[in-house]
Amino acid sequence: MHDDLIARAKAWLAEDPDPETREELAKLIDAGDTKELSARFSGTLQFGTAGLRGELGAGPMRMNRSVVIRAAAGLAAYLKKTGHTDGVVVIGYDARHKSADFARDTAAVMAGAGLRAAVLPRPLPTPVLAFAIRHLGAVAGVEVTASHNPPRDNGYKVYLGDGSQIVPPADAEIAAEIDAIASLNDVPRPDLGSPRSGEADSGGGWETLDDAVLDAYLARTDAVLAAGSPRTARTVYTAMHGVGRDVLLAAFARAGFPEPVLVAEQADPDPDFPTVAFPNPEEPGAMDLAFARARATDPDLVIANDPDADRCAVAVRDGGDWRMLRGDEVGALLAAHLVRRGARGTFAESIVSSSLLGRIAEKAGLPYEETLTGFKWIARVEGLRYGYEEALGYCVDPEGVRDKDGITAALLITELASVLKEEGRTLLDLLDDLAVEHGLHATDQLSVRVQDLSLIASAMRRLREQPPTELAGLSIIRAEDLTRGTDRLPPTDGLRYTLDGARVIVRPSGTEPKLKCYLEVVVPVAAHADLPAARARATELLDAVKRDLSAAAGI
Repeated sequence: MHDDLIARAKAWLAEDPDPETREELAKLIDAGDTKELSARFSGTLQFGTAGLRGELGAGPMRMNRSVVIRAAAGLAAYLKKTGHTDGVVVIGYDARHKSADFARDTAAVMAGAGLRAAVLPRPLPTPVLAFAIRHLGAVAGVEVTASHNPPRDNGYKVYLGDGSQIVPPADAEIAAEIDAIASLNDVPRPDLGSPRSGEADSGGGWETLDDAVLDAYLARTDAVLAAGSPRTARTVYTAMHGVGRDVLLAAFARAGFPEPVLVAEQADPDPDFPTVAFPNPEEPGAMDLAFARARATDPDLVIANDPDADRCAVAVRDGGDWRMLRGDEVGALLAAHLVRRGARGTFAESIVSSSLLGRIAEKAGLPYEETLTGFKWIARVEGLRYGYEEALGYCVDPEGVRDKDGITAALLITELASVLKEEGRTLLDLLDDLAVEHGLHATDQLSVRVQDLSLIASAMRRLREQPPTELAGLSIIRAEDLTRGTDRLPPTDGLRYTLDGARVIVRPSGTEPKLKCYLEVVVPVAAHADLPAARARATELLDAVKRDLSAAAGI
């Protein structure tokens, strides 16, 4: 076993094109560090509907140039097999460690496979890449990003020509092509000298795009706002050390909003994310600097993007201080704003998001769809006008960007805040109105991060074998094992419990070592005066559901 492990590591080392990971792996081999080598060679990073995501480092279980070259070659083979032999593959990347290298490797592999590759000019938000696919009529797109994961991670997200992320069976078909690559020496690629900016290299290189695509994206952002709407709301903005700042500032300037006040410590792209434990606005402490800036400048709202700017977080003054709105609250606010503006088309969300969207759509006489988790599913809803997911993802311009977009969502919520400001009202006032109209929909999450993935499997198994009959004293009316699928949903690893006045969904995270439980309670509200009591009741119920669910799952 030991000899076989060392042999596999040496074979990998011989092919590795990256001097940094070669040096790292050589040290592990020389030191005979079988524990670390076993962790890196215990399998391969699995290519799925989220593409690839993992820790940077040497070996097939890490994100590195060898793994990316194989993934790109698998994608190229899939595209050729499905008849896309002469199309463009557009490639974007964020500012994480190795992102630019992985983007160039992908371009080189596409060029080597006889496909045309076009790389965005610099690190840019993921929605710019999603826009570019449709704008350029590309056959596929790749975004090198790990979104809001820790600094040590990177990832690889694949889109097809409709501009939305891959779903089954494309993921499995691409994975099979990746598995079929025996050696990196079998993957033709041109020399990785610098490509000439703005032109395809006739010697088998690729094109580095100029700012025309970004300009077209920015021109499109205007379309999410109503002509002549108020543009007075003042914002504090944090890019969370990511790539959102320049694009968001340009979009806000075009729209005529007051220039956002920046959280200076987090404004520049920095792959080490030095001021946050996790570069995710939802994580405790991530918004502390933004709140400090807000206390000093007294804006109307705080806006945050995650590092690749496809998510948008919103915070408001609530009483004497600032608080983050939940993704479900922003989702409902944007929906109500679009309804008031006369939007037509289907409103959609994932099953883990608040059922309030369905109530808003029904009252407005609009079609409504529920999908599996992830924008890869939401984006595919027919006739989509607006889609959102509770994890701070909003699609407000599906014709332009068939994915979540933290830039256009920021514009739309700032327009809504401006409209309300002119009326002497706030986002919280509108949330109160929605609660009185549709019932108070309160959501929360029980999220358990694990070192040992088997703990997630055993919690799911326990819930399946010994399902709870009630939670928080509320009877479970219906328990569904989503691995079997439903009449509206394809199969997925998850459990859904419908209670009398509540809903619970339990599923393993698709991108992190977490078990996630999504909770919602609905408390009827007769009048605005009843809201404090309804909120207290909702908090009590959510706490009790959390407690009982933890016990039932053994977590």
